[in-house]
Amino acid sequence: MHGRARRFTCTSAAPQNRPMPGNRSPRGHRAPRRILVIDVGGTHIKFRVDARGRIFRFSSGPGLGPERMTRKVLKRARGLAWDAVSIGYPGLVFHGRIAAEPHNLGEGWMGFDFAAAFGKPVRIVNDAAMQAIGSYRGGRMLFLGLGTGLGATLIIDGAVEPTEIGHMPYRHGRTFEDYLGERGRRRLGTAKWRHAVVEVIAHLRTAFEADYVVLGGGNCRRLKKLPPHARRGDNRNAFVGGVRIWQQRRAPVRRRAAGAGRG
Repeated sequence: MHGRARRFTCTSAAPQNRPMPGNRSPRGHRAPRRILVIDVGGTHIKFRVDARGRIFRFSSGPGLGPERMTRKVLKRARGLAWDAVSIGYPGLVFHGRIAAEPHNLGEGWMGFDFAAAFGKPVRIVNDAAMQAIGSYRGGRMLFLGLGTGLGATLIIDGAVEPTEIGHMPYRHGRTFEDYLGERGRRRLGTAKWRHAVVEVIAHLRTAFEADYVVLGGGNCRRLKKLPPHARRGDNRNAFVGGVRIWQQRRAPVRRRAAGAGRG
């Protein structure tokens, strides 16, 4: 693992809340040593065991459902050993469960029993949250994943809050993702897309009072110049985050004051 481990607590939709049935770690047992971390994306699935080592990948897309994905991972991971699984999912995760079907993949993700499919304990988090946890260096951090869509996660003093900012209205009847996602880049052209990214970063950093912004996702490489208080993340930090969420015992929920949580 890279860097010093951080202690994370959880808000309403954070990764360590209310594990799915059958996914609980036995009381008094140590955290699992070897973690299979799966980063699910709209164009590729990437996975590796622990935060270092070989990264495996294969194409995803609108025809890929969870059963087919698990079969492909297990086939390619034959010969590897792991004790638990972390999955970064490109959509809404609530109380450790997939709460909505993905926008860029096939159907059937809600309710799928990943623990039974892999035969190991599984923790599921939003994909942007997983990379954010791996990128976190303290304080108030906003993570934005610029990929097929737009992922956004806020971490405040170790409290993780995945968001659905990407699907909120932004301009002219379009969402933030319509501007900053891959479809937005193709529609606007790369030069105008870059301008939109810088503008949105400034708006969101002000709105969330973030100390700094970390940018990840495949399209981050297309940015020539970053705005103030922003830095490029490393997409491999998703694997660091997937390991980190197993290195802490399930923390009690740190709830926000009434009216300050998710809408």
